[in-house]
Amino acid sequence: MPLFGSIIFQQLYNIADSLVAGKFVGENALAAVGNSYEITLIFIAFAFGCNMGCSVVVSKLFGAKKYKEMKTAVYTACIFSGFVCVLLMLLGIVGSGLLLRLIRTPEEVFADSKLYLDIYVWGLPFVFFYNIATGIFSALGDSKTPFYFLAVSSISNIAIDILFVKAFHMGVAGVAWATFLCQGISCILGIIVVFVKLAKIETKEKSPIFDMQLLSQIVVIAIPSTLQQSFISVGNILIQGIINGFGAPVMAGYSAAVKLNNLVITSFTTLGNGISNYTAQNLGAQKPDRVKQGFGVGIRLVWMLSFPLFLLYFFGGNIVLQLFMDNPTELAMRTGTIYLKILSPFYFVVSAKLVADGILRGAGIMKKFMISTLTDLVLRVLLAFCFSRTALGATGIWCAWPIGWCVATVLSITFYRNGPWKTQKR
Repeated sequence: MPLFGSIIFQQLYNIADSLVAGKFVGENALAAVGNSYEITLIFIAFAFGCNMGCSVVVSKLFGAKKYKEMKTAVYTACIFSGFVCVLLMLLGIVGSGLLLRLIRTPEEVFADSKLYLDIYVWGLPFVFFYNIATGIFSALGDSKTPFYFLAVSSISNIAIDILFVKAFHMGVAGVAWATFLCQGISCILGIIVVFVKLAKIETKEKSPIFDMQLLSQIVVIAIPSTLQQSFISVGNILIQGIINGFGAPVMAGYSAAVKLNNLVITSFTTLGNGISNYTAQNLGAQKPDRVKQGFGVGIRLVWMLSFPLFLLYFFGGNIVLQLFMDNPTELAMRTGTIYLKILSPFYFVVSAKLVADGILRGAGIMKKFMISTLTDLVLRVLLAFCFSRTALGATGIWCAWPIGWCVATVLSITFYRNGPWKTQKR
């Protein structure tokens, strides 16, 4: 539950940005923040991959009580993440305008989109190292500490967003700088506490700061996890390009609704990450039979969360959307409402997929994990393109989501059921 609470507050960063932009700046500002958000997800994908690579490897070593190697894995992951972060910052600084052009960003929101993206890129080190810190906390069985950091920083972010935008009239730049400051504070505090916690774990010998073999183990998990999130982000960018062809009101409605949807999906993904750590710890401790028990409990947990979220979005989506838009156009409101009504009934399906994916990732079964992920992505992008050309218009794009989710869920659960724990006993 602290993991779930943490991701709620994590998503509050993006929700607060959209909420303040839509309420205090205007519909075009909301569209600009939502447009840039799809590109920032690519950067987050790499941070997520580093998080999972570090978290799974550290979990296995922690479960096996190999504390010296565990500390080395943490140091190695930090060095690797720093290198990846620098490369992405260079890409973002040089190519942000090109990326926005590739997704057909309308001229009326281009300047604000680029401004938001440029400021976000300078805060990438905070995103990366905060993700590493949360991965280590989870691997050591501590999900409460990152929750406390996020709760304080997310609430602060909302206050600073409003201060910069309403009081200082900084517009979209104020939204971006508020997120930059609050994420920076969370990252620094998180890293300090991680290393204090590691210092309390005694080892007979001093741990090396880098190990190539451990790096290879981290990379084996990190690359598929990054590709998973990157492909999803690229798919979302392609879909964003299709949506942009329908104009700013549709973009604004989608921007508000997709934030609400991403809050749910990211929450399920985070719970899946917790199940990855649970799986890795138990396999490291030679207890594979507990993996099946974890799957059953995980399914019940995500379905308990799916039900109230489905009710809220399906029956009250129009009310929640109004939090993001001040005097929205009829088209923007209708776009967001239809999007939520189509997707929310299928939260029970996609949540089951993400639980199964968490176990596959924790066990290192990455090939099958990638097959399921790519199937979902390809179906959603191709069907969104095809359906948008029909009489359904933009509504056809939203119909592609449930189809991709259903097919990929069948694959993920089949792969899980045929895993090594199928016949293995304690």
